[in-house]
Amino acid sequence: MNFQFTEDQLMIQQTAREFATSEIAQSAVERDKKAEFPFEIVKKLGELGFMGMMVSPEYDGAGLDTISYVLAMIEISKVDASLGVIMSVNNSLVCYGLDKWGSEYIKNKYLRPLAKGEKLGAFALSEPEAGSDATKQHTLANKVDGGWAINGMKNWITNGVNADYHLVMTQTDKEKAHHGITTFLVEKGTPGFTHGVKEDKLGIRSSDTCSLSFENCIVPEENIVWEVGKGFTFAMNTLNGGRIGIASQAVGIAEGALDAARNYAKTRKAFGTEISNHQGIQFKLADMATKVEAAKLLTLQAAALKDAGKKYVKEAAMAKLYSSKVAVDCALEAIQIHGGYGYVREYLVERYLRDAKITEIYEGTSEIQRIVIARELLKD
Repeated sequence: MNFQFTEDQLMIQQTAREFATSEIAQSAVERDKKAEFPFEIVKKLGELGFMGMMVSPEYDGAGLDTISYVLAMIEISKVDASLGVIMSVNNSLVCYGLDKWGSEYIKNKYLRPLAKGEKLGAFALSEPEAGSDATKQHTLANKVDGGWAINGMKNWITNGVNADYHLVMTQTDKEKAHHGITTFLVEKGTPGFTHGVKEDKLGIRSSDTCSLSFENCIVPEENIVWEVGKGFTFAMNTLNGGRIGIASQAVGIAEGALDAARNYAKTRKAFGTEISNHQGIQFKLADMATKVEAAKLLTLQAAALKDAGKKYVKEAAMAKLYSSKVAVDCALEAIQIHGGYGYVREYLVERYLRDAKITEIYEGTSEIQRIVIARELLKD
């Protein structure tokens, strides 16, 4: 594969880098402390076309490829992983699924404003008893006059508090198990639909996460995404692309940690010289840089396969598995290189570690990625 980026891809990367530096960095620390959602920044990301990057221009998207998306995600996440996951969920889990499997009605009414960043989306699959085993859906949707009545609860929903539209996976036929799961698009403010309190999280604190509750929430028939019984397939196929987004987020965190460690090592002195002159520090930086490059190449490989219309399930899982581990490793090493300063908020690197850990958990834990990889390997 040739990763000589096109002029358009480089322009997207540079635009994302400049936006992250000028618009995101100055408020990232304070928003992290206050767990404050970045409304204005998300709006500006939408204006730049970064909230619907891969959506066709026919539905008001930017019409870009997955590699451009990866490059932008890395630059945004390098400065603020909270913005990275907000952007990733809207692009990978919501817009992608609607663009590929939504009806013309759904695309025109819901996808357009999502792609323009005028509205925000959430992906509601996880439940209190259905996390890694997503087949065990307890949220039910029963056919009634006027549509479907949804009852149940979802949890760990990114963008759940502030999203305008939610893709909700529900059981519509218990007898068919995971073949009886259906996806509904539920609008914020629909009677019977409420969200819980915002979770007080270790990391990605500027992104909101909450539970969702449904009590006789009536959703019209036309808000079914794809068709009845296709919800589990919809969710799994969408998550394949979502793993590329989270891998990109993880690479961005790792790059940010590496940059911080390198810059600190070049200015901090110990034993009469900058610590970057000590072999022990050089080895750490070398290992970090090698891991970051490998993680980025795995992620770009998955993106390139997706763009080429080829199978990318195994490669996306590999990218997510490895990149998330690299993010945690690099954040830990950045703290170690900073010494005591790395343990305090003032030097920022502690935030990289807090943000990195979740990349090993959401959109499929590292253990689930290993299962996916092994299953794909054993198909051959």
